[in-house]
Amino acid sequence: MGGGNQSAKEKSPRRLKSRPVIVMSQAIRVEFINPFIIAVSKTMETMVGCKVVREPPQVKTGRSALHPVSGIIGLSGVVVGTVVLTMSEALALKCASTMLMEEYKEFDADVFDAVGELTNVIAGNAKAQLEDYKLSLSLPNVIYGKDAELRFPERCRPISIPFQTDFGPMAIEIGFTEPPASS
Repeated sequence: MGGGNQSAKEKSPRRLKSRPVIVMSQAIRVEFINPFIIAVSKTMETMVGCKVVREPPQVKTGRSALHPVSGIIGLSGVVVGTVVLTMSEALALKCASTMLMEEYKEFDADVFDAVGELTNVIAGNAKAQLEDYKLSLSLPNVIYGKDAELRFPERCRPISIPFQTDFGPMAIEIGFTEPPASS
């Protein structure tokens, strides 16, 4: 019996080495998600003067954006994926007002540019912490609409990390997959 227990103990550390947040067909590892969580917190505090409170991560269900204003950026390298910064209208207006030092009460090109810039900064800050993945960023796109459909790479299960702020809710949604093997 002692030998059987020792064998189980020897196997156990190998299973814990790269523990995923969610075990699925294509799991996202904690060491990959944490840089995005940190980047959201630091960027929102630095650029908007807004503290965020993280809520528990969840597997993204459905294809619609979680909130009506979403900045989307693609990343490619050792992994390929999409990062979506999605937020309430009130938070988007607050972000633009603070960043551009002018009060915004309606949506226009400047508000969308501010959301795109926030998305770019967050993805860029996370990318700096993920050097081993040799990531390249696409230009950000911003979509506006409650029923906007988001597309993530095939063979991945996106994860949504919601945050609360004093100005409204937001989330970062991340979906990545390994690139196809070269022939």
